[in-house]
Amino acid sequence: MLFNSLLVANRGEIAIRIIRAARELGIYTYAIYTPVDKNALHVKLANEAFELIEDGKTPGYLDIEQIIAICNREGIESIHPGYGFLSESEEFARRVQEIGINFIGPPPEVIKLLGNKVKSRQEAMKAGLTVPEGSDIISSTKYALKEAQRIGFPVIVKAVFGGGGMGIRVARTNRELRLAIKSASAQAQAAFGRGQVFLEKFIEQPRHIEFQILADSYGNVVHLGERECSIQRRNQKLLEEAPSKALSPEKRKEIGEMVCELARNLNYVSAGTVEFLYKNNQVMFNEINPRIQVEHPVTEMLTGKDIVKEQIKISLGQELSFKQEEINFRGHAMELRINAE
Repeated sequence: MLFNSLLVANRGEIAIRIIRAARELGIYTYAIYTPVDKNALHVKLANEAFELIEDGKTPGYLDIEQIIAICNREGIESIHPGYGFLSESEEFARRVQEIGINFIGPPPEVIKLLGNKVKSRQEAMKAGLTVPEGSDIISSTKYALKEAQRIGFPVIVKAVFGGGGMGIRVARTNRELRLAIKSASAQAQAAFGRGQVFLEKFIEQPRHIEFQILADSYGNVVHLGERECSIQRRNQKLLEEAPSKALSPEKRKEIGEMVCELARNLNYVSAGTVEFLYKNNQVMFNEINPRIQVEHPVTEMLTGKDIVKEQIKISLGQELSFKQEEINFRGHAMELRINAE
């Protein structure tokens, strides 16, 4: 049985997408908005909308206390975080569940684990996936220099926490490495509140391939094929397309089985994306995004499956509504991002 009400803790395109899916399932929808978004489309489409009061300290869409207070006051039964903002906040997911509200996403403990890229790499290795040579969290310049020599230049300095292409620098010499660590750490601290970084072998001009997964609470996991996002600017995706021209049906099946096994090992639930670097027919694990992604419509166009509706149903304890053999890939789809710079 579906719940009766859902709050979308987000704005813009993804808020509209979630509201549409919820309405088609007969669910009463609530939106939140900051003053600048009062005339936004997601506010108009929701059944009800509440303004977030900004105090200059915590941006409205990141204000956990205020969002939870709205849910308690209105008796709202579920929250969908969308992508960005609080979607990868273990604290938000845990707080929501603690007060008896349904969180539409992975369990808090899984979000916490996957938020740490070093631990994510370790889990991928346990599942038998290949990962680029890398280090533990950098504890000192001496340790970083030693690890860089072991791994071999060039190396990439990456933020342990966070994403969005921030906290990433490439180093080809010891001097560049020292500067890269300082720069990446400072950016990660400013963006995510955590400045820890680690090293990884820098792969020159790989393809960037990501697989969409869905998993329920009963151990059922499916993949919905790949999206290629090799065209990027400043480590951020500009164009996503599916299927990838680089993968044969056999390779797609092989990688798909690997990502499903990884999800089972993690006790993963809901929608997620497993990202890989692909070069010379070698697949190397990059990271897992424990949320719906911006580019999910590409996969929906190709498969005809509604990922957001499936997320909602899974969060209610329902089994996946389809099996792997029922997923067919038809046609070709692209999504392009327009950046305002």
